[in-house]
Amino acid sequence: MSEQRPLPSGQAWRAVATCVAAAFPLLAGHRVHLAEDRVGTRLRFTDGTSGRVYRETRLGSGLAKDPCTLLVTFRLRGVRGPAHTLFRRESLLNTPLFVGFPGFTSKLWLAHDEQGRYRGVYEWDGAARAEHYARSLWRVLALVSVPGSIRYTIVPGRRRDDVITGPGLLDDVADRGTPAEEAWWHIRTGP
Repeated sequence: MSEQRPLPSGQAWRAVATCVAAAFPLLAGHRVHLAEDRVGTRLRFTDGTSGRVYRETRLGSGLAKDPCTLLVTFRLRGVRGPAHTLFRRESLLNTPLFVGFPGFTSKLWLAHDEQGRYRGVYEWDGAARAEHYARSLWRVLALVSVPGSIRYTIVPGRRRDDVITGPGLLDDVADRGTPAEEAWWHIRTGP
C-alpha cells in the first residue's frame, strides 16, 4: 500500500467537484440504489472492534470488472451519544461525494465501532481509481474528523462481498505481525 496522505488540496477539491457534477445525473437517472442485502450485518475486525452495516449504496449492479476492496476509517470530531444517530441519518446527503467518482460500484456504511471509528467498505473498479478516491475523500473527511484518524486500505483483486464472507481471504494480504491498532481493516469471520 502506498503512503497514507491526501492528494494536494487543489487536485482533491477538483476531483470532488467533478464527482458531485457526475453524481446528479446518476441519481436523477435512478442508477444509484439503496440495497438491503447487508444492512444490519455486523462486521468484526481483527483489532477486536466491530461495526454494524447501516446502509448499502450501489451503482448499477454494484459489481466491478477489475474488482478491489477499499476500506476507509475515520473518527468524527465532537460526535458523541445521540449525535451518532443524527450523523447516520445525515450521511445519506453525502452520497454525491462518492457515487460520481470513476470506478465506484458499491459501499457499505458501518456505524461507529467501540472506539468511535466509522468505516466504509467499498467495491471499486480498479485499485488506482480507489486510491484516487480515498486520497481525494481525505480532504472532505479532514473537515469533520479527528486529526490523524483517517486511514484507508486497498485490497486489489478482491470483491467486497468475498472479503466479507471468505474465511481467511485476507490472510495473504494482512501481515500477521501487524499490531492490533493497524489491523482496523482486516475483516475476520466468525464471532
